[in-house]
Amino acid sequence: YLGKKWGTPDVVGVYKASRRAIIQFQPEIISAEIKTNPSEPITAFGQAIAYRLFSSKVYLVEPTTMSKEDQDRIEALCVLFGIGLILFDLNTENPNFNIRVRAQRYNPDMFYVNDIADKLYSVRRDVFDRLF
Repeated sequence: YLGKKWGTPDVVGVYKASRRAIIQFQPEIISAEIKTNPSEPITAFGQAIAYRLFSSKVYLVEPTTMSKEDQDRIEALCVLFGIGLILFDLNTENPNFNIRVRAQRYNPDMFYVNDIADKLYSVRRDVFDRLF
């Protein structure tokens, strides 16, 4: 509902210190692009890369039904660009999530962080309040 192509991750979370924490830290936006169809892994990777503009960490989540060649190529790209990679089985009762690559932490562009936060505030204040 944020309306921009490649600007709306499937999952967005905010990692932040609790209000009771003695040592506070900057909140981190963590985004994930989740695909259940393995047919376009490079497009999914491109979407995940775009989320680095406003996210501290980004994950690409792909089904294990992706071809071995595509898995190897996507894994290498994720390592190279610091994107996390999670593979899962298309079994809703037991998806068996497997972290193949851990996401690297980056400093997002604060212009885009504020842009997405402002849009979220405008369209879903309840979600904004829960996240921030």
